[in-house]
This record gives sequence, C-alpha cells and structure tokens, in this order.
Amino acid sequence: MSPTIFRVKGLRFFFFSREELRMHVYVLGKDGEAKIWMEPTIELVRNDGLSWAQFTVALCLVEERQDEICEAWRQHFRR
Repeated sequence: MSPTIFRVKGLRFFFFSREELRMHVYVLGKDGEAKIWMEPTIELVRNDGLSWAQFTVALCLVEERQDEICEAWRQHFRR
C-alpha cells in the first residue's frame, strides 16, 4: 500500500506502508523519484532520476508541508 499524501506541480508525495519505521516520504515525478527522511531532520536518502529543478521544488514542498506529511504518517500508522 502506498497512500498519496498530496499531488502538486506534477509531483506525487506518498509513502509505503511496509517499509522502514523511520518517517519518510517519496516524491514521484515524470522522470524519476526521490526518498526523503522526515526525521530527525529533512534529509535526502536518494534521488533516482528527478531533475535538479524537480528535486528543488519537491524539497521546498516537503519543508513547507512538513506538518501535513508527518500527520498523514501518524494517522496511517495509528491503525
């Protein structure tokens, strides 16, 4: 299962339900995807094909919407 948190500017922000316990978010764009840890700080895990421009937009959105991403994670894993 990979719930979508939101879609903005051609990017899908989501996470996988059965992966590591450390809070993280994936960003899927037309050319690739990136994985970003949300804790203890926002940090790139890997970038597989997102252009620098796409990644920059994605990172800005993760920073701006950090609370929303973390709350979606908590709500999903509360079950």
